[in-house]
Amino acid sequence: MKQNLLDLNYKDLKSFLSKKIGIEEKKLNMRAQQIFSAVYQKGLHDFNQLTTIPVELREVLKKHTSFNSSKIVQTHKSTDGTLKFLIEFFDGNKVECVYIPEKTRGTICVSSQVGCSLTCTFCRSGTQRLVKNLSASEIISQIILVKDELKDWGDQKKVSNIVFMGQGEPLINMKNLKTAVQILKDKNGLNYGNKKITVSTSGIANKISEAADEIGTYLALSLHAPNDKLREEIMPINKKFKIKDLIQQLKYYTSVVKEPIFLEYVMLKGVNDTEDCAKQLVKLMSQFPSKVNLIEFNSWPGVKFEPTKRKDIEKFSKYIQDKGYMSFIRRSRGDDVLAACGQLRTESEKKSKLN
Repeated sequence: MKQNLLDLNYKDLKSFLSKKIGIEEKKLNMRAQQIFSAVYQKGLHDFNQLTTIPVELREVLKKHTSFNSSKIVQTHKSTDGTLKFLIEFFDGNKVECVYIPEKTRGTICVSSQVGCSLTCTFCRSGTQRLVKNLSASEIISQIILVKDELKDWGDQKKVSNIVFMGQGEPLINMKNLKTAVQILKDKNGLNYGNKKITVSTSGIANKISEAADEIGTYLALSLHAPNDKLREEIMPINKKFKIKDLIQQLKYYTSVVKEPIFLEYVMLKGVNDTEDCAKQLVKLMSQFPSKVNLIEFNSWPGVKFEPTKRKDIEKFSKYIQDKGYMSFIRRSRGDDVLAACGQLRTESEKKSKLN
């Protein structure tokens, strides 16, 4: 079976070129740089385009390796310019990822799993059972396909930010997440700094210290409730990882990474938007460096929740700010094409063992 190049970070690529392709030690670094920059900085998908590499070596690489085999099968454009892409992988499974253009930046929202195992009650992605973890190549291919679509292989870098906030829980797929982030951060690769990448988690507390030590990007916690009782009602994962456990781990994360945690807080009418909730949230924020993003709830067919009115979100935000903490109201993007936060879902299903 051919080796997918997008599954290899720079170190693993050098090892592969040495052991499987037979490239001599003194040329390893040069060849790895040539391949990495061709794939990740020039967007080349064909070994015939790798003209910096001898023809004989190109033929050997063709025999033993492959490029990205995923493809965009559907595109939806929102009235606000947001683009939602349905991406199909080699095995037929599909995920959605989103490109959000803004005046000063462009952000890709990447999926880390097909489906999700966490079943948060306000999230459409959670209505799709977990099918599988995405491989590093399947994660990276989302970014490459969007950059292809935007013709973003020049110096302008239309895609300036990457957020792991699509389908799935990134920290459950830690091994492949780490490889993907290594490729993203590599100067010979896609060359994004720590502050241009955000990994979001619903609160997998026992993986947060590993993420601090080995990933080191911005971290966002999908909090959505300021106490255990309420959080367990809307986010079942809280039954396993309590808020006090999260706080302990988030303190460690900020001590290592030296950046505040982004608390994601979707505003649900009559559920988590009371003044008492705001008070509890402020108390929580006082325990480690943090900022809160208040998110307008994006409805979807069959959901039981309603969005908090804008004036009430502003009141909630002002309370937090008046206590000396940073609070931002995040405007909904792409909700008319189900591309907004919590709306991503595909029809991929886990194959039964009988099949």
